[in-house]
Amino acid sequence: MFERSRKGEHALLIQPHAGGPPDDGVMEEFAELARSAGATVAAVLTARIDKPNAAMLIGKGKLEEVKAAADASGADLILVNHPLSPGQERNLERALERRVVDRTGLILDIFAQRARSHEGKLQVELAQLRHMATRLIRGWTHLERQRGGSIGLRGPGETQLETDRRLLQKRLEQLQRRLEKVEVQRTQMRRARMRSELPRVALVGYTNAGKSTLFNALTGADAYAADQLFATLDPTVRRIELPGGGVVLADTVGFVRDLPHDLVAAFRSTLSEAREADLLLHVVDASDPLRDERIGQVDAVLHEIGAGDIPQLLVFNKIDRLGESSGDDAQPADDPAPAMQPRVDSPAEGRHRIWLSARDGVGMDLLRSSIAQALELRHVIGELRLPSQAARLRAQLHELGAVRAEQADDDGWLMQVDLAEADAQRLFVQAHGDVLGTLIQPSGDRPDFA
Repeated sequence: MFERSRKGEHALLIQPHAGGPPDDGVMEEFAELARSAGATVAAVLTARIDKPNAAMLIGKGKLEEVKAAADASGADLILVNHPLSPGQERNLERALERRVVDRTGLILDIFAQRARSHEGKLQVELAQLRHMATRLIRGWTHLERQRGGSIGLRGPGETQLETDRRLLQKRLEQLQRRLEKVEVQRTQMRRARMRSELPRVALVGYTNAGKSTLFNALTGADAYAADQLFATLDPTVRRIELPGGGVVLADTVGFVRDLPHDLVAAFRSTLSEAREADLLLHVVDASDPLRDERIGQVDAVLHEIGAGDIPQLLVFNKIDRLGESSGDDAQPADDPAPAMQPRVDSPAEGRHRIWLSARDGVGMDLLRSSIAQALELRHVIGELRLPSQAARLRAQLHELGAVRAEQADDDGWLMQVDLAEADAQRLFVQAHGDVLGTLIQPSGDRPDFA
């Protein structure tokens, strides 16, 4: 029986396809997934499959070709860009005498490397164990028979396989309980943010579209950002100030085509940042020739997690790379503006499109104003009389940068203020409606404190 190797960094990639030429974009993405997992791509083979082989997915002729290519390239790992049944995976390993990992297993491996938070690690382990549960093989053949009969061999009457399954199920239940506890804590934190009455904005998009770079550019944070797939798994939340007031911005895990359902289920609590947002910033790699397809794939996942009806802004990032790609692929034919010029396009399918470069900080002001406009953030503008005992409230207004002019007298302060309606309402509640004073001569038709 073939003994599974613990090595596996030199990989041969197999791209199955049905009819017609294989999709180069799909193959390149799979190669990037392999590199993100730490593998070196030794060779790439395509396999036309009109009728999948129930035992090994590919036919005998292609199997021999894969074996020869693996021997010639020195590959010690076979990666298949297609889901494999437990039986297919086991049969391929025996025939090729190498470890075989399908698309789902590869993505799970990347997630295991990237998870940093306690919750993220629990979610990844839960998804891995669910995937492993269907792949328990008889690795303990010497203990396959039920113990009993001979002196010293009588035992609980379980096969080793049954013991493994029982222990795995016990661990699954333990992880589920821990995640439920973490979810309760996350829900409490989310409710606290909701009580602050700040609008919630979430970054979503295809993996490696530049979400974390954009998050850092908007917030000044130092969230991990790298030119690799699934650089971010754990959500990061920050408050940012926009024209019209503050909002809460969340960076979330990236999506990918054919995202395993186990992962979608395991990361449902993390993805709730997107599901409960007031606005989604759907980040797109503007230089990606398959960007329209990527948009559709992200929309499909958003519908799957219950976030399909949340308003969106399409943020076309990486316009600094448009000149590096072929013009027609990177930029629409009806696109009159130069590649490096940030701009806002009229709505397409109900979504405004903002073109920018988060890396270079180009177009960030356009994005901030577009977010404020989409959320209908409003300002309170006018004169405010504060009594002398409201010094703390005066300090808070100065801290928010809301004071445009101020005049002091024996009774307190007469102030010209310009602040976000959400901040005004929050301060009004804190002051219980009496210390805040009276707003006189409100400007225009904007709302006042009352």
